[in-house]
Formats: sequence, C-alpha cells, structure tokens
Amino acid sequence: MEEETRTRVNENGRVVIPASFRKALGIKVGDEVVLRIEDDELRITTQQRRIRQAQRRARRYLKPGTSLVGELLTERRQAAKNE
Repeated sequence: MEEETRTRVNENGRVVIPASFRKALGIKVGDEVVLRIEDDELRITTQQRRIRQAQRRARRYLKPGTSLVGELLTERRQAAKNE
C-alpha cells in the first residue's frame, strides 16, 4: 500500500480518501471517522480502531485471564445486595 499520496481539498472543504488507504484502515462506506490534529498534522482513524487500541493498552496492565467485565458485574451485584 502507498503510505503517502496527494489530493486536493474541494470548495466544500472535502478530501477524498483513496481506496487503498480506506482498505488498509478498514474504512467502509458509511463508517464514522475520527479526525484529530496531532503535532500539526491531521490524523484520521475509526472509532473501532481507537477502541481496539485502548483495549490493547489496557491488556498490558491486566493479569492473563482477568475479566474486567466479570469484576464489574461482581462489584455491582455486591453493591445491589448492600442497598
């Protein structure tokens, strides 16, 4: 895949993301994208990709086999019993 390309901004401020870039990022028609300015650059990603990145970061701090959902449910059940 190309890692760089040039395109123009049209009169409505729109930019076309080339098909090869959309395919590489898993962007499909109708997907919502997230735009962010970082280090004076425009970064485009999807919400799904951001969620996966956050999950990968969180896994670094969890012991293997730990379920945060399970822990949350246990805490909620205990809190409900104490009410």
